[in-house]
Amino acid sequence: MEEAIVLCEGKLSEPTGKTARGLVRHSMRYRIVGVLDSTNSGADAGEVIDGRKRGIPIFDSLDAAFSSLESKPGVLIIGVATIGGRLPPEFRPVIASALKSGMDIVSGLHQFLSEDPEFSYLAESNGAMITDIRREPPLEKMHGYRNLASMIDVIRIPVLGTDSAVGKRTTAIELTQALRDKGVKAEFVATGQTGLIQGARYGVPLDSIQGDYMVGELETEIYRAYTECNPDVIIIEGQGSFSHPAYVCGTRAVISASRPSAIVLQHAPGRKYRNYDESLKIPLPDLEDEISLLEGSAKAEVIAIGLSHENLVQVEMEYIRSNIEDQFGIPAVDVYTEGAERIAEVVMEHFPHLKH
Repeated sequence: MEEAIVLCEGKLSEPTGKTARGLVRHSMRYRIVGVLDSTNSGADAGEVIDGRKRGIPIFDSLDAAFSSLESKPGVLIIGVATIGGRLPPEFRPVIASALKSGMDIVSGLHQFLSEDPEFSYLAESNGAMITDIRREPPLEKMHGYRNLASMIDVIRIPVLGTDSAVGKRTTAIELTQALRDKGVKAEFVATGQTGLIQGARYGVPLDSIQGDYMVGELETEIYRAYTECNPDVIIIEGQGSFSHPAYVCGTRAVISASRPSAIVLQHAPGRKYRNYDESLKIPLPDLEDEISLLEGSAKAEVIAIGLSHENLVQVEMEYIRSNIEDQFGIPAVDVYTEGAERIAEVVMEHFPHLKH
């Protein structure tokens, strides 16, 4: 794997830094050797994001990283998912320095760095490459809706959410692995830039695709996973939230493309407002209402709830988890602290043939 540094200045401890956080936890494509974030300099990135040491140091600058690491990494990854996908202005000098040193740039922003005149010049002058993960395919190569789910004879479980940046991808990846550990052939389909940067074999940057092609592009990837891997279960990463007023298409597209066999719902009970613009004070939805909305739309049952312990101490989390399980009669699991084994178990109980 190619070595990479992740640029996440000032954001590693925040939801905006979800790309960096995801890469610290899991990466099949790159070996992450450091994170740039002066506000957490000197710490271990794993300890910052979830208290687990992972041997990934945090540096306050690119020069400090070059001085400390045994060799210069070949890639700088933009580790933030900002509102609107715009590049933070303070990132520009670091990106320019990386390009001058010959490092490639990988970005999941909506703002395409390869089209930036300064960056494209520096890349060409120094033999570097800029990859914009969220660039959609050419129009002639995109797929319209073909109802491919009707031809997929395996269990399909999307991990949907009550908010954005709430842990849907992490839960989906952990659930895929937990099922594999139990002998179930499971495949993961990414729908966001972070999962694709992490190295997902199947997926599409869903929120970058034109509306006419969103469902078609995603169902094509789900169908590819089905035909190429012959899995027992396909886990699909959700996007945004069905009821979030700022994200109108993502969840509907995931439901339409996958036609779920069952649903896992991801929730952050410690949040007061939606993760978009807190000045708007958009309240988090009622969990019962969100479940009813999803089950009615997807004609599939929510069989487990993934929880994020964001803003909560352990005793609060345990109290909330217990109440949710009592109310809904399904497992509520914080995969960040306990993994996804209990969710995998309920999947196998819900679909008994998986046990064989």
